Amino acid sequence: MSAVLRTVNRVLTALAGLVLLALGGAVLAVGFDAPAPSWWVHQGPHDVLLSNAERTRWREAGWWWPVVIAGLAVLLLLALWWLVAVVRRRRLTEVLVDTGDGEGATLRGRALEDVVAGEADRVDGVERAGVRLTGRRDAPAARVRLLLAPHVDPGTALHDLTTRALAHGRDSANLASLPAEVQLRGVKHGAERVN
Repeated sequence: MSAVLRTVNRVLTALAGLVLLALGGAVLAVGFDAPAPSWWVHQGPHDVLLSNAERTRWREAGWWWPVVIAGLAVLLLLALWWLVAVVRRRRLTEVLVDTGDGEGATLRGRALEDVVAGEADRVDGVERAGVRLTGRRDAPAARVRLLLAPHVDPGTALHDLTTRALAHGRDSANLASLPAEVQLRGVKHGAERVN
């Protein structure tokens, strides 16, 4: 999760928590017949949330409902953006390496991704490779995207990737396994002329 997203997530969570705590505490206090300020919506335990006059105050104004609906739509879109940003799969930031002495060490996820991608780029017929680590830090998985040259056998490229780049990445991080999901795409090229 990026630093900006992490900060936004914490600020929004804190603000939502504070607002809900304040509103819930105030409603609970008024419900137990505590004195309420004059501007507060409830004045006693038997008071209603919105009176008839409050509910129908803006009924005749033509701008009221479009503004309310637009405001709620913006809030809904922001809430959906926040939910998607929090729930989506993120890149693994570090991998736990077993050093054999019971202590362990951590390896930056980007470093392992770059090494595996660099070695995958050197596989015969691979034009470009991209690697992303997902999963847990003690059980990572790789998502690999390969862009293949026009006349390359995909099976051979996949075999070379698994026996070289992924095997070396797994061995260098001393992992028991490194499962991978590989997406193969071919480079777009024009039709060849046959004589």
